[in-house]
Amino acid sequence: MKNMGRHEQREQVFRLLFREEFHPAEDMPEQIRLFLEDTDTVISEKDAAYISQRVEKVQEKISELDKLIDENTEGWDTNRMGKVELTVLRLACYEIVFDQDIPDSVAIDEAVELAKTYGQETSGGFVNAILGKIVKRDKELSETDS
Repeated sequence: MKNMGRHEQREQVFRLLFREEFHPAEDMPEQIRLFLEDTDTVISEKDAAYISQRVEKVQEKISELDKLIDENTEGWDTNRMGKVELTVLRLACYEIVFDQDIPDSVAIDEAVELAKTYGQETSGGFVNAILGKIVKRDKELSETDS
């Protein structure tokens, strides 16, 4: 069994996080188990562990991520966004803020691809604009700290 690449793992994490929009938090451990069992792709134990860990880490930070997203959007907030765009933004913001192993540019590119694949025609541009603003603000804050 071949291990997944980062892109495939990220897509599986996105699909699982997307489920959270339709299920109460207490059902998510069961949803993760069902997802990993029912997926069309055979997932290795290593990939399954990475995917479920990543989902849990993002879930733990949802309120912080939503606050960051809300602070960087005008005329939108997380309550009004489409579920696809919101899920993509949460995952990308997690990668930008909390995962130093993933370059910001990669997190943005991957998020835009997911938004284009699963969202509407304008989703990629919407996600790109918000993430660009977040990264720019993040850089400005780190420059003023040093």
